[in-house]
Amino acid sequence: MADFRAFIAEKQDDRVERGVRTLSEDDLPEGDVTVRVEYSSVNYKDGLATTPKGRVARISPLVPGVDLAGTVESSDADGIAAGDGVIVHGYDLGVAHHGGYAERARVPADWVVPLPEGLSARQAMTLGTAGFTAGLSVHALEARGLRPDQGPVLVMGATGGVGSVAVGILAERGYEVVAATGKADEDDYLRSLGAAEVIGREEVTAESERPLESERWAAVVDPIGGSGTAYALRTARYGGAVAVSGLTAGPSLQTTVLPFILRGVALLGIDSVQAPMEVRREVWQRLADELRPRGLDDAIPTEIGLEDLEAALDGILAGKARGRTVVRVAG
Repeated sequence: MADFRAFIAEKQDDRVERGVRTLSEDDLPEGDVTVRVEYSSVNYKDGLATTPKGRVARISPLVPGVDLAGTVESSDADGIAAGDGVIVHGYDLGVAHHGGYAERARVPADWVVPLPEGLSARQAMTLGTAGFTAGLSVHALEARGLRPDQGPVLVMGATGGVGSVAVGILAERGYEVVAATGKADEDDYLRSLGAAEVIGREEVTAESERPLESERWAAVVDPIGGSGTAYALRTARYGGAVAVSGLTAGPSLQTTVLPFILRGVALLGIDSVQAPMEVRREVWQRLADELRPRGLDDAIPTEIGLEDLEAALDGILAGKARGRTVVRVAG
């Protein structure tokens, strides 16, 4: 196997050195499947993994990238053959195991998801971890009984990775989508993804002493946590549900039991990192078909190369990202 390029994050005293380097096969970790990586993506967790205070990276040096899509070069596992298109995300990828920001990756076979028919590697990473999380959120809400005729669905953090894909998925499925964002100039963008209404972040993160407010939402896709989750719970309609997957607004939750016992509201925890393989396969199949979001090929993605990663990682931590940033890895 020839040498290959990789974006490396290496801890140096109280800082992290980041940049593109050349690696060899000896630098690959243990695993059953070697993949020629075509695309990865930029996720909030990737930003944390490349900063000194992120408390995410567990090895150094590290090839970040918590997701990847590409073609199998070699495999020692049954059911996975050279030439197969695959997706890998979650588990220890890009955290304690070299990840997607390299032209080659080696991973355990039980981390590998077949690339569904109807999705290219680029489209798969336009979705990536954030898009899978959005799909998993909608999947969980619909499994609980959510349907388009039940009322509006609120999507918080709507210009971010999870939020933008969730808006596109829900709109394509016929839901009335209300998008919440802190970016006042993104109204047109969110409406292009299918949002029927755009509201300000200040409305959904405002604190309140009232345990319950007027019933508004049939469901909420919540990738921000904190005060946003508290708002979602106290404004959900009777029998509604809140699918929470993130904590960019903080890990604390100030609420009461009243939304749960007086309105039957459900709080659904969405975990994309350790989701069972059967769930991964099902959600990815749905993302290639009935959960395919509006804007998958044009409005949602911005494409960059490995050399552009530093600025993109800093940008997502600073809240400047819009939609999904796809990383073109293959040389």
